Amino acid sequence: MNLDPVEIKAFVPATDFELSRRFYLALGFEVPWADHRLAYVRHGHVSFLLQASDEPVFARQFQMHLLVADVNAWHAHVVSADIARRFGVSVGPPEDRPWGMRDFVLFDPAGVLWRIAQNLPQAG
Repeated sequence: MNLDPVEIKAFVPATDFELSRRFYLALGFEVPWADHRLAYVRHGHVSFLLQASDEPVFARQFQMHLLVADVNAWHAHVVSADIARRFGVSVGPPEDRPWGMRDFVLFDPAGVLWRIAQNLPQAG
């Protein structure tokens, strides 16, 4: 019997499904499959499910973490794509965190908080 997991995906809430779908496309994700309430969203080997949701409070409490190789390049992409203005969202600057990562925060149109991060080299 093989109990090894193959994958895990979060269902990310979207209070305006079409706006959120366009937001993730603008970030560089692709949507290989979607219907009117659910979309499979991926970027390279990472993915999640975008789900239409009528729960704005839940969306604003939802958080995602995306580990990348170059957080500064991701931040530059978000800024150059004018994501904040185009989608009315908030983007923070990259910062080194005490937990050994450099990250920036990005809110999606539903209020989902994303931390886009890279690991910092360990001292020693």
